[in-house]
Amino acid sequence: MRLRFMGGAGVLAVAAIASGCGSGHSAAPVATAKANTAAQLKQAKAAKAAAAAKVKANELGQIPVLMFHRVIKNPATTDDRTPEQFRADLERLVRDDYVPITAAEFVTGKIDIPAGKHPVVLTFDDSSPSQLALDEMGTVKPDTAVAILREVAAKHPGFRPVATFYVTRDMFGKTVREEQAQALGWLKDNGFDIGNHTRDHVNLRGRPEKDVEEQIGAIQKQITSLVNVKPITLALPYGNQPTNKEWAMHGKFGDVTYRNSGVFLAGYTPAPSPFSKSFDPMGIPRIRAMDKKGDCVQFCSIAWLDWLNHNPDMRYTSDGDVRTVAYPKFKTPFLRTSFTTWSLPY
Repeated sequence: MRLRFMGGAGVLAVAAIASGCGSGHSAAPVATAKANTAAQLKQAKAAKAAAAAKVKANELGQIPVLMFHRVIKNPATTDDRTPEQFRADLERLVRDDYVPITAAEFVTGKIDIPAGKHPVVLTFDDSSPSQLALDEMGTVKPDTAVAILREVAAKHPGFRPVATFYVTRDMFGKTVREEQAQALGWLKDNGFDIGNHTRDHVNLRGRPEKDVEEQIGAIQKQITSLVNVKPITLALPYGNQPTNKEWAMHGKFGDVTYRNSGVFLAGYTPAPSPFSKSFDPMGIPRIRAMDKKGDCVQFCSIAWLDWLNHNPDMRYTSDGDVRTVAYPKFKTPFLRTSFTTWSLPY
């Protein structure tokens, strides 16, 4: 806006001088142009605010970050989902007007979804073969998490087939370097996000700094060497933070320097908006993908999605413009000051 405004004012000033107006008279048309531009900007912002109000935009609301593991026919743990359950999870998100974004998009505030829709982050831990498997022709095998996600997205235009895969040395069950590169390359080429889950999936709690840096730095080095991608988010194994939370955000292992923009936990609530003062990039909560039963009657995905449906004022709702942060005026105190210039209260 500022660049376009300055350019327009300069053109008007030159035109005034060229037409014979002396320096004593050029100020009037320039001042008028500035006033007109200011009025137009104010009018445009008011129109955007009205549009945001119409869809009840709340970009300071909470975002569900769902945590998945294996997608297999015979679940061995409560963290596993069957293909049928996973399809049902995705269809529920479609019905509730959610649009998937990646963890990288979330932590950097690049939440570019249609007005009135809600972002959801799909994350997959441990790089299991049930999440991604390719046949001899490089085609995704059916009933894997990626295949199911793409099938559901194809049925529902606008439901983005994107997710974040938190990788360990297991690399989707592949041990040959070329096969590892093929799997990660497929994710990269098809718009998926690759995250860091440590090399050996060890508990970082209580470990010395050098061990933490080795676990995070070593898998980043492997990922980068395979597909030239530097992950900017980390999912902590077991959700446990190191003694100093900063070690998970940045560090060095040999010739590798890592710098994460967000570190994800293992539970157990929706996450604050990245534009909210409540947002802590060093400890972003996730929700276990589970049904409402046992210890998950209140704190897993089905329960939290129900809660967000019943409390829509607490949920992130997009205004459809990635360049603004829209919200009801009374929520202004909750806006992070670094996003003041983006703000669109109504």
